[in-house]
Amino acid sequence: MQTYSATRARVEDYFDRSATKVWERLTSDEKVSRIRQTVREGRDRMRALMLSRLPDDLTGARVLDAGCGTGVMTAELAARGASVVAVDISPQLIGIAQQRLDPALRHRVAFAAGDMTDAAFGRFDFVMAMDSLIYYRSEDIVAVLGDLGKRTHGRIVFTVAPRTPFLMAFWSMGKLFPRADRSPVMIPQDHRKLSKLTAGAVSSVGRVSRGFYISECLEVRT
Repeated sequence: MQTYSATRARVEDYFDRSATKVWERLTSDEKVSRIRQTVREGRDRMRALMLSRLPDDLTGARVLDAGCGTGVMTAELAARGASVVAVDISPQLIGIAQQRLDPALRHRVAFAAGDMTDAAFGRFDFVMAMDSLIYYRSEDIVAVLGDLGKRTHGRIVFTVAPRTPFLMAFWSMGKLFPRADRSPVMIPQDHRKLSKLTAGAVSSVGRVSRGFYISECLEVRT
């Protein structure tokens, strides 16, 4: 069974070497396939759901965008007035996020390539982690939440891949037919198990299902 660090290394390799162009296009306005269009629309809906858990006016708030990717969430947080620490495991994606960010918002954002749990990033009022924990085991997710919770004053809003029949089938196929060059495998989660493992700290916000994009929004109030 892979440890957190081993999974993180595989995720870094995938996004920094294999999938940079795919994610750059998916998170742009460029035309994509119908399947990827559903993923794009699903991610847009999920981002809106996550942002609905935060105040409209974030002036004075310090927010961690954990797994910021190409910076779509980062830009929206900064536009609300937040001081954003945008962290991603992939330096390539960080570079795209920096290029895309509106120059008028750049003074509100500090970009960094590295581990989202690094204590050097300091303390936060809110943490947003969209689809950045979907490759990890329940125990690793709980450990990340515990670590970030010690340095967060408000909410940690994050997503997991829910345990639906559709996702469980894909997960089982991935275990049966491993390939060294495939993308990291999502690990479906039951939010009730995460809640139990965190003594009730984790609660469900809602689920987004759009084509091939299925994700569940959870939160921890710290």
